[in-house]
Amino acid sequence: MDQLIEFASNNVILAGIWVALIAMLIFSYISAWTSSVKELSTHEATVLMNKDDAIVLDTRPAKEFKAGHILGARQIKPEELREKNFKKLENSKDKPIIVVCAMGNQARGTANAMLKDGFANVSVLKGGMNAWQSASLPVSK
Repeated sequence: MDQLIEFASNNVILAGIWVALIAMLIFSYISAWTSSVKELSTHEATVLMNKDDAIVLDTRPAKEFKAGHILGARQIKPEELREKNFKKLENSKDKPIIVVCAMGNQARGTANAMLKDGFANVSVLKGGMNAWQSASLPVSK
């Protein structure tokens, strides 16, 4: 224990970064656990898409979307995301919506904004498009 204290006092910046990383990790687990937005696995997402006709909303930039996206996914433009403009989905407030980003981190903010805007059933694809492609699921270009 004395060595740890000595190391931290000799390397204040490094120790501070380490503490910040641990705090961010704890925060991300707690916020995911207490969030009203459900995270779906790739399997759960495909079941929801096939059985309940879920809408897939891709929040990635146009270049990434054109490089490959989930079949039938709709892309939302960055300016619409910034303005929280979900008018083109207004008729789908009762349908299940799966929000997808590159790695599953940014989609949660969009999903929370949609819930506040009155959308009833919004979920996030856990791991985003990276998880989808890692599971070798179909991608449209």
